[in-house]
Amino acid sequence: MKSRSSLLDPHLLKGALVPSLRKLDPRNQWGNPVMFTVYLGAIVCTALLLRSAGLFEIQLVAWLWFTVLFANFAEALAESRGKAQADALRSMRVTTPARKYEDGAERPVAAADLRPGDLVVCEAGDAIPADGEIVEGIASVDESAITGESAPVIRESGGDRSAVTGGTRVLSDRILIRVTCEPGKSFLDRMIALVEGGERQKTPNERALGVLLVSLTLVFLLVTFSLPAFTGFLIRQGLGGSSPDLGSLVALLVCLIPTTIGGLVSAIGISGIDRLTRHNVLATSGRAVEAAGDVDVLLLDKTGTITLGNRQASEFIPAPGVTPLELAEAAQLASLADGTPEGRSIVVLAKQLFDLRARELAEPHARFVPFTAETRMSGVDLDSPDGKRSIRKGAAEAVKRHVEFHGGTVPAEVARDVDRIAGQGGTPLVVIDGSRVMGSIFLKDIVKGGIRERFAKLREMGIRTVMITGDNPRTAAAIAAEAGVDDFMAEATPEDKMRRIRKEQEAGHLVAMTGDGTNDAPALAQADVGVAMNTGTQAAREAGNMVDLDSDPTKLIDIVEIGKQLLMTRGALTTFSLANDVAKYFAILPALFAGIGAVSGKGPLAALDVMDLHSPQSAILSAVIFNALIIVALIPLALKGVDYRPMNAAALLRRNLLIYGLGGVVVPFPCIKLIDLSLGALHLV
Repeated sequence: MKSRSSLLDPHLLKGALVPSLRKLDPRNQWGNPVMFTVYLGAIVCTALLLRSAGLFEIQLVAWLWFTVLFANFAEALAESRGKAQADALRSMRVTTPARKYEDGAERPVAAADLRPGDLVVCEAGDAIPADGEIVEGIASVDESAITGESAPVIRESGGDRSAVTGGTRVLSDRILIRVTCEPGKSFLDRMIALVEGGERQKTPNERALGVLLVSLTLVFLLVTFSLPAFTGFLIRQGLGGSSPDLGSLVALLVCLIPTTIGGLVSAIGISGIDRLTRHNVLATSGRAVEAAGDVDVLLLDKTGTITLGNRQASEFIPAPGVTPLELAEAAQLASLADGTPEGRSIVVLAKQLFDLRARELAEPHARFVPFTAETRMSGVDLDSPDGKRSIRKGAAEAVKRHVEFHGGTVPAEVARDVDRIAGQGGTPLVVIDGSRVMGSIFLKDIVKGGIRERFAKLREMGIRTVMITGDNPRTAAAIAAEAGVDDFMAEATPEDKMRRIRKEQEAGHLVAMTGDGTNDAPALAQADVGVAMNTGTQAAREAGNMVDLDSDPTKLIDIVEIGKQLLMTRGALTTFSLANDVAKYFAILPALFAGIGAVSGKGPLAALDVMDLHSPQSAILSAVIFNALIIVALIPLALKGVDYRPMNAAALLRRNLLIYGLGGVVVPFPCIKLIDLSLGALHLV
């Protein structure tokens, strides 16, 4: 999925040529009213060649058709960038055999015969036949064909990493999968349709721009074809001049209507989805991409998004009368059988600080006590020369109850250390040996490097960040301050997330959030931009309007930037398109009407010929050629997008007006003059 095809890739360019010609079908052209007008104008001028086929008329017809083809080529090129991705995905969609599990027995079936609710068995080496959720077992799965990452991922039942995708391959163990999709409606099928653009619908902003372009086209259509009556009246009044011919009127119309943005608007929208796809994000609608550009509130999970997700032991704080070495030794013994990242970090810290090596503890002299939700402690019971030792580590409140139950007390100094750790955004663990309190361990949530700077950039864009966490308010406040978020929600439940999203939306904000669990599905569905993790549950993936194939929650920030870039690109090119029409007025209007009110061979409108073009025919042809070539010149910008810079709306408007507004007015003058000189030098007019 991580294709990085260059715009100049010969295969990409070649792949867009034939579709460009297919798009000449009137049913396709009708979908773009601006280019449909140019299309009709080209047909009219082609028909006129039967009556008069001079060099000027032939060139005019050729360039009108080139204008239509270049616009088609821009759209086809944008679509072709997803073809390779779609072909790669389609190659995975083969007739996969499956082993259906029914009544305690397995029987072979074709993947196409599976229906939602069916159970299938997959073992090492098997291709997963359909989208589903693991209901039994754990396995390593190769998802490289979808995500582009070679490292296998772990999928297991009973959690937020239970969803599997049809077409991926099991590398180890045995799993039982419940099918969750109908044939032909899998995640893979949706991806193929979306990267090809087959299911793309115009977004609200795109439709609004379409209404503007249609309105301008109708206005200029009425103006252009009222000119013969106007010039006829002037001629009858003895003011001279001549009535323009139909070919010249078509050329005028094509140059006056916003053909540049009309030819590129579809390519801009398609390329926005394509840019997300190349970031390994599947957007299920163009509306979601556009909404990402308008988002002004981001709800982000703390764990895995703002912090690294795995708390790390950073400090041993001994109780009074206990040496740091004694505490480290007890903490290490209590963590030897703890396979969590936190437990492993305690063993590593003890080794780093005191060179304590992990030791082998075997039955019956050692009995490990696993962590449970009831005790909220884990540890080990040891037989030693000094008698039995019962070493535990766990949450401060749980350890306190355990110590008091056995007749001991927690020293006030340890209680203060626990409060200090929590106040600094850490998680305190207390270690005991029997009823003796040994001290506390500082588990620190590590805030990701550079995240504070990214939030600062979002703030510059007017986007407010809200951290969501199940931590207590003190811990949440400390992490929020270190990360630089604008607000936080502590001890948040799924219902709290929903209420917060609705509250923000009722205040007129557009909200984005990430999630991976079934309990996140309602909030993902409610958010304007809901980004589900590919590793998450099927419910979460169905509820969101985007799926991050890399399952990287921080990518939400990139998604917002891509959405902003899409809107910036459309706005910039619209500004440029409308501005560069000014030069065309100065080229064509004097050419058509310079003879009206002529005195000594020139009329008042001749003063508009500031470019001093070679002849009326050269002026018309130069404007039409520029009109076609500027579409070609802007195709790379439409597909790549304008350079993204974090700034507020007012600064962005000023920048667009300066670069694309002023540039759109200035650039065409020298270009049209250069084309005019070239036509004259080649004796083409």
